[in-house]
Amino acid sequence: MTDTTRSSHVFDIDQQTFETEVLQASMDTPILVDFWAAWCEPCKSLGPILEKLAAEFNGAFRLGKVDVDAQQELAGMFGIKSIPTVMLVSQGQVVDGFAGALPEGQLREFLSRHVQPLEGEPADADADDAAAETPGAAINRIQQAIAAEPAKAELKLDLALALMRAGQADAASAELDALPANLATDARAQRLRSELELAHAAKAAPEVATLQQRIEANPQDWEARDLLGLRLLQDGDVEGGLEQFLTILQKARDWNDGQAKKRLLAAFATVDDADLVSRCRRRMASMLF
Repeated sequence: MTDTTRSSHVFDIDQQTFETEVLQASMDTPILVDFWAAWCEPCKSLGPILEKLAAEFNGAFRLGKVDVDAQQELAGMFGIKSIPTVMLVSQGQVVDGFAGALPEGQLREFLSRHVQPLEGEPADADADDAAAETPGAAINRIQQAIAAEPAKAELKLDLALALMRAGQADAASAELDALPANLATDARAQRLRSELELAHAAKAAPEVATLQQRIEANPQDWEARDLLGLRLLQDGDVEGGLEQFLTILQKARDWNDGQAKKRLLAAFATVDDADLVSRCRRRMASMLF
């Protein structure tokens, strides 16, 4: 692909942008890093396929391109010995990779181990209909659809999401656990799993006033801060909840096996306020790197 047709999910990486565009950004979205050069013939066949898949996956991952001739220091940081070399970075770490120009089928198999394509934005009319439908009506509609097409597994994910919206967390969890492997890694399923994780943990949290009193008595009561963060999230004070987890991360990042980071990542997956998530994600990354 040329620069004029390049997908918005493809970008160039240099030494200056590596931390923010790869390490920090991978806390939210996996980054596939393609090490290439203009003189490399296999790179010329691999690159367009990677860019095609980045567009097709619609933001499930982003493709970062590193010209090893222009970015020799960056290539050295990764120990690149041959090109093309591709590495997948997630949660600030390299989690998988390969060397050489794989055919499209093997590339799809590689990606499917880590990400699933995201659906496009719904049409306005469909969005309006979904907003007008009550949770109970949605459950009934989806259950009827499942009865008509029991082999259509994606309907079971739709049912799990509808159950969660209706406040039936246990039923949603049961449906989620029963999903086939290919849907268990769907972005919507991962978000639901994070919602369930936070909701389950919040069940043990006392009232906000009780937790605030504990923290006033002992600002280093990390358990109280953790529970307060969970309670605030469940009560709709998202920023207040994230702030509690960030405080723990800043002052006691290793507490309870790094639980503050896990809470933040789970919360980021469930929060719809992109600006708030972006600000908090940058703060988290500055504390970790």
